[in-house]
Amino acid sequence: MTVSAKAQETRGKLLEAAQEEFSEHGLAGARVDRIAERSGVNKQRIYAYFGNKETLFSAVLTRVYEHMGEQVPIPTSEAGLREYVGEVFDYHRRSGDLVRLLAWEGLLYRDRPIPNEKERETYYTHKTAALSVALGIDDPTAAARVLISLIGLASWPFIVPQQRRLMLGPDHDSEASWTLLRASVAAAGHVIIDNALHGTV
Repeated sequence: MTVSAKAQETRGKLLEAAQEEFSEHGLAGARVDRIAERSGVNKQRIYAYFGNKETLFSAVLTRVYEHMGEQVPIPTSEAGLREYVGEVFDYHRRSGDLVRLLAWEGLLYRDRPIPNEKERETYYTHKTAALSVALGIDDPTAAARVLISLIGLASWPFIVPQQRRLMLGPDHDSEASWTLLRASVAAAGHVIIDNALHGTV
């Protein structure tokens, strides 16, 4: 294995371990020692590769966003858009790390700038541009409002699982309950999409 390949492998191990740690404990509660232990990599490698915990957290979020982008690409057609909310819902049900990481980030930074602000802004600009094509509108701000609404619908049950459990009762985790909730979320998404297509967003 070349030095470069070894470095990539080590970096990957650190990111995977850090993703688990940050997802469970957030940025403030995460411990570099535990990340090193989880990864089987010397703690000094964390600082060598990432500098500090905040930069590592940003790298983890970038990794998770890339994974979601591969699994659920933003649609560029109306038909694809109508499937999008359900697909995002399914993604969060399969893998809850992204919503947890974003919730932790929001609690810590609130509306203050985040370390990788420009990178994240560029990411959302690309998603909004694709959504504008799907909606056939030339107003990025309107497209952004639609995107925020659709993402909020699809992710909220996973950001506040206790709310879903308390509201839906003993059968909240049954497949039938999940199917009904997904259908309800998707239907609400269609209303938002219809409003956007009729210029009422």
